[in-house]
Amino acid sequence: MTSPATTDWAMAVWRALGTDEESFDPVDPPTIIGPATVLPATFDVTGFAAATTATELLAAAQLLATRRAETARPVTVSTRSAAAAFLAERLFTPLGWDLPPAWDPIAGDYRTQDGWIRLHTNYPHHRAVVHRVLGAATREDVTRAVASWEGTALEDAIVSAGGCAAVMHTRAQWLGSAAGRSTRDEPLARTDVGTPTGSAPRWVARSPVPVRPFDGVRVLDLTRVLAGPMCTRFLAAYGADVLRIDPVGVDEVAALVPETTAGKHSTRLDLTCSPDRTTFAELVRTADVLVSGYRPGAFDALGYDASALRSLNPELITASLDAYGWTGPWRERRGFDSLVQMSVGIASAGASEDGTDAPRPLPAQALDHGTGAVLAAAIGRALLRQLRHGAPTSVRCSLIGTATALLGHPSPSGRTTPDPQWSDTDLVTTRTAWGSARQVPLPGEIAGTPPHWSVDAGPIGSHAPVWSS
Repeated sequence: MTSPATTDWAMAVWRALGTDEESFDPVDPPTIIGPATVLPATFDVTGFAAATTATELLAAAQLLATRRAETARPVTVSTRSAAAAFLAERLFTPLGWDLPPAWDPIAGDYRTQDGWIRLHTNYPHHRAVVHRVLGAATREDVTRAVASWEGTALEDAIVSAGGCAAVMHTRAQWLGSAAGRSTRDEPLARTDVGTPTGSAPRWVARSPVPVRPFDGVRVLDLTRVLAGPMCTRFLAAYGADVLRIDPVGVDEVAALVPETTAGKHSTRLDLTCSPDRTTFAELVRTADVLVSGYRPGAFDALGYDASALRSLNPELITASLDAYGWTGPWRERRGFDSLVQMSVGIASAGASEDGTDAPRPLPAQALDHGTGAVLAAAIGRALLRQLRHGAPTSVRCSLIGTATALLGHPSPSGRTTPDPQWSDTDLVTTRTAWGSARQVPLPGEIAGTPPHWSVDAGPIGSHAPVWSS
């Protein structure tokens, strides 16, 4: 059995999602087993992986129990399996076929005149910005060009041009900035409960006697990269009908697609085109949950603000995530896990512990995976609230809210723990459209309720824009 502190952390995450006693019964704590530290890190990544995994499973178990009028089934989480899941995209192993590199050749950390900056260029349009700003194409040329810049000036130039970059700050530097001060108390989740509709949720009628928690629930997935897709693949594994919608002409990071499309149908729509907007409106009308990774204001600019979505579907549960939070001057900034780690002081803390000035990030994209799990848990609780009271819920999470939670759990000398040795026993065989592969299974267990994906992972846009059921 692992440290009771990890179980306490799981229950703290559970409480952070709301304490409306009329909607949520007390739950039995999860059983968390395994070593207290699996992933060496300056902060307790292992405990966070187990705690957030337990929370999404608790929410799913409570929803299933209510739908079936039974006692909630016990939840068990292994710290090793949860830690492995935080590395899922790295441990994914094709059998007889190849994946492209996970990172663009230009992406990475660079020394500036006065410190370090990270450039994120995994999308072609972001890479093009770096080329334009620096006038450099190869990594060697970029290295020389970056060295002539002051860090904040280069960050501002790239961000202003529509790219993605982040200077490495200490925690004190970050909290002393306007963006840091405005988000220092960013919660794990922001929840707004709407007006009860007075009718039973449609997803209940689609599956009156569910086998899995989210049976009958239709989910529109408008997310990319990692946090959002990890949330929706969890929902799909436990019964949801998930339809992923990507923009026309914009490709996803190819190395992630075999992991992030598992369990989902995937289509493309141009939301600036009238016929596709008509199709999307019909999908919204017939959906139960919409999960969006659009930055604040970006979805509104397409004509889909909260009131527009609610007018299409008064019962719709909306769940949104962004990088730098929902308040402050950086709320509309493009961001990714690795950039937020640089901004808020995580990479700097690792550097200090290692006695170096170079960035030392977490051993996993823990902000992405943790945010995905918290968002899945919040959706589970929103569905339960709707089942009991008929009220739709809007949920918002952010990578910086997740970072704030993790920063509150330092792990003294945590980086001295040996790196875990992963073996074939940590993986399972799965099917994809490209061939078989070995992958990390979904961590944790709801007793008697094994997860499984009904749709094999496959290329983006390979299905029609219709529900499977």
